[in-house]
Amino acid sequence: MDLLNTLVDKGLRRETPTREEALAVLATSDDDVLDVVAAAGKVRRHWFGRRVKLNYLVNLKSGLCPEDCSYCSQRLGSKAGILKYTWLKPGEASEAAAAGLAGGAKRVCLVASGRGPTDRDVDRVSETIRTIKEQNEGVEVCACLGLLSAGQAERLREAGADAYNHNLNTSEGTYADITTTHTYADRVDTVQKAHAAGLSACSGLIAGMGESDEDLVDVVFALRELDPDSVPVNFLIPFEGTPLAREWHLTPQRCLRILAMVRFVCPDVEVRIAGGREVHLRTMQPLALHLANSVFLGDYLTSEGQAGKADLEMIADAGFEVEGADQVTLPEHRVGGGCGSRDSGQGEGCGSHEDVGCGSRGDAGCGSHEGGGVCGSAPAAQAAEPRTDLVAVRRRGAGTDLAPNA
Repeated sequence: MDLLNTLVDKGLRRETPTREEALAVLATSDDDVLDVVAAAGKVRRHWFGRRVKLNYLVNLKSGLCPEDCSYCSQRLGSKAGILKYTWLKPGEASEAAAAGLAGGAKRVCLVASGRGPTDRDVDRVSETIRTIKEQNEGVEVCACLGLLSAGQAERLREAGADAYNHNLNTSEGTYADITTTHTYADRVDTVQKAHAAGLSACSGLIAGMGESDEDLVDVVFALRELDPDSVPVNFLIPFEGTPLAREWHLTPQRCLRILAMVRFVCPDVEVRIAGGREVHLRTMQPLALHLANSVFLGDYLTSEGQAGKADLEMIADAGFEVEGADQVTLPEHRVGGGCGSRDSGQGEGCGSHEDVGCGSRGDAGCGSHEGGGVCGSAPAAQAAEPRTDLVAVRRRGAGTDLAPNA
């Protein structure tokens, strides 16, 4: 397929695909999904070999969030029966992190619900970061605390944080349909604050919220422009008791196409399979390792994940290896904050939206692809019956007296 050969060549050169090409990946048929995986897998292996980075989530405080993000089980008004607790003490958080590190994780992600941290919250998290780093040599720590105020990113960096996560989640054009208590611009501002403070930026998306192909391409191109070092790809977990509980539009094949598109647009970036992989990829999770070079180990913030032992077995059985603490995740040209294409001599900027082809909402049309399909308009495969049995609320680990899953 000419499209895939072109995308592989561009990925190996760190060139940005056109929007038309990105949309064409999402529009491929289920019959072609293995070809898509094989092509994107060449790009993944070129930059990351067969290494898989393991990350471990610690939910520092759960529930009772004042924001109204429709996808979130911790949102204002959520009726999801999740764990609710206030801040873990630094020692408790460090103990929770140790379980993930013992399972092979090299990065701990410290997450707290809420609009954003107060200065006192930053003090609390800073103490937690120092405790974890003192007790676990070489560990990477990423904080995810919501919208940052001036100076807070710098304070987290001084405390030893390596990275900051704040996802864009969806396109700017549809953001107000998902959240009304803050804006898309607020999220962009926080990612930029993390960058400016010298933190490694981590920012991704959530697929499966009823968005169009154009929305998915919009948010991934926006992420490329923001230049995070890692891009987590979440697949909506439709929790009962949230506004999106009936959104079951994803198939395993659709998830693989989304991951492949992200890899082609962000070829040399850490692409992470995040929440919802067990729910939507199911038995096709091993194929996703050919696209993403990073996963979360064990449970998520409020939902249970695949058993940590099963994660490790899956990685080994698929012919991949867990990335060691002594190995550098990113390609050499990105280490130290370099961009996949900025200042790289390519002359095309970092994901600039100018002159990148068709597919924007304002276009009247963008021509046909091979087979006569219009850009981004291929009918989506119908998802099977909702697998609500796969959505399990986390009842172990942080905030409980039970051992974590790691």
